[in-house]
Amino acid sequence: MAFEIGIMTFGEVTADPATGTIRTPHQRARETIELARVADQAGLDVFGMGEHHRSDFVGSAPTVILAAAAEATRQIRLTSAVTVLSSDDPVRVWEQFATIDLLSAGRAEIIAGRGSYTESFPLFGYDLADYSELFREKLDLLLQIRERNPITWEGNLRSPLVDADISPRPYGDTIPIWVAVGGSPASAVNTGMLGLPLALAILFGPMNMLRESAGLYRAAAERSGHDPAALPLSMSVGGYVGSSPKQARDTMYPHFAQFMMEHNHQRGRGMQLPRDAFEAGSSPGGSYVVGGADEVIDKILRFREMYGLTRIILQMGMGSMPQSDLLASVERLGAEVVPAIRRELGDA
Repeated sequence: MAFEIGIMTFGEVTADPATGTIRTPHQRARETIELARVADQAGLDVFGMGEHHRSDFVGSAPTVILAAAAEATRQIRLTSAVTVLSSDDPVRVWEQFATIDLLSAGRAEIIAGRGSYTESFPLFGYDLADYSELFREKLDLLLQIRERNPITWEGNLRSPLVDADISPRPYGDTIPIWVAVGGSPASAVNTGMLGLPLALAILFGPMNMLRESAGLYRAAAERSGHDPAALPLSMSVGGYVGSSPKQARDTMYPHFAQFMMEHNHQRGRGMQLPRDAFEAGSSPGGSYVVGGADEVIDKILRFREMYGLTRIILQMGMGSMPQSDLLASVERLGAEVVPAIRRELGDA
């Protein structure tokens, strides 16, 4: 399968670290659609929209933003990053993404996760004590909805369905459903047993920190009768493509550090990220994909080889970065990085 390169955003509403200026939610929402449009025009493969239910994000209804992005784009795949399935209803999730699939002529996909931020659970009336069982049961229902219609289904935490007609059906044969794993080996194993695509993510740390999870995923898939080589595997990391290594780091650092502080699970009491720690993360062994085009090309190829990736998604912008800087990075990614990697891999 061809190697895919994309970008994602959570639509953060973040104070500029230099001026303290905060863009309005309206501006951030419109900028997110512009970001998807430019990514599409730049020839990227995937655009992802995250989900958070707080006032410092504009992504509480990511399917609405993805639907708007479907109208602003022509080729790029449109995915959640991630859908917090544990606190959502699989029937509604399917209906929304199938509608996006119709609007986009088959470009929708779902990355389902448990949710590392837990504000959505009390908001929608779910008990955190059921955290793991909610995800297992709802993923089972979502997969069964994808496979057949009408559906009869019964679980422990949701009302049963009896010969339920769930529509619309997708534009094509199916909608891809990935499972997002933040590093839990048990979750990686469960995903492999199901034979589902795995979406890993590293926010900070060494680039090899999830190799064990990837290996356990493939081993579990093989034991369960699935071909590991045929299963897609994605990695999401922070990144920025600059005009030079120094410009890239100088541009990304203050906004990434602000993101780490302001958008932690407890707002404004997040993780301090000193410049030397950021530089370590930007080094050849770190997980940040930041630098000039040549450096980014090399890091992406090494990520691909290390994990056997079929896709990499860069989280760019981090809320406070000026839109002009963000779009310039996306355009460099499309114009300089993507063609070089496709030539190297024979995908051109």
